[in-house]
Amino acid sequence: MAPSGPVVFVVDDDASVRKSLARLVRTAGYDAEAFATVSDFLDRPPQEGPACLLLDVRMPGRTGLDLQEALRAAGRRLSIIFISGYGDVRASVKAMKGGAIDFLTKPLDEGALLTAIAQAVARTLEEQREQSRITEVKNCITTLTPREAEVFALVVTGMLNKQIGAELGIAEKTVKVHRARVMEKMRAGSLAQLVRLAGTGGMVAARF
Repeated sequence: MAPSGPVVFVVDDDASVRKSLARLVRTAGYDAEAFATVSDFLDRPPQEGPACLLLDVRMPGRTGLDLQEALRAAGRRLSIIFISGYGDVRASVKAMKGGAIDFLTKPLDEGALLTAIAQAVARTLEEQREQSRITEVKNCITTLTPREAEVFALVVTGMLNKQIGAELGIAEKTVKVHRARVMEKMRAGSLAQLVRLAGTGGMVAARF
């Protein structure tokens, strides 16, 4: 059965900590899954829905920072909240530079932890929405003919129809036809919107 809501993953080698954190996040309305080691967590298939990770910094074998690096290397975007029983400034700096949401020390303040979880889940949802938008734009781009794609790439640099025609060796009237089709297929209502779509789709680097 699919999870009913956002999932909070807990990775900590201390069984009592895993149990208490899992209970807390479930009480707050999240689903929870607990793992004793980094390897155990990595054996789990990637989560498709909204989720975040409560991750202990110091563990036997592979550490929390090792997991953060492994996720980044694999291209798995997952918001991380680090927890530690030590005031390790160096580790906290590295964790935050790696994109962690927060770095909390034990004993944990439940209010601060739940606030960090809410922020982490919100960021994951926003990233997923952004990825969906990028995918949608790229799908629109694939519907363009080769000539329409050429016109698109030049239109969003600010070139006029006459200039585009000269660049491509086609009549200005033909450019207008292709331009109209590009606007329709990209679902753009204005040049400014078309420029933004081009940037989102990674098609060109617009000049304005």
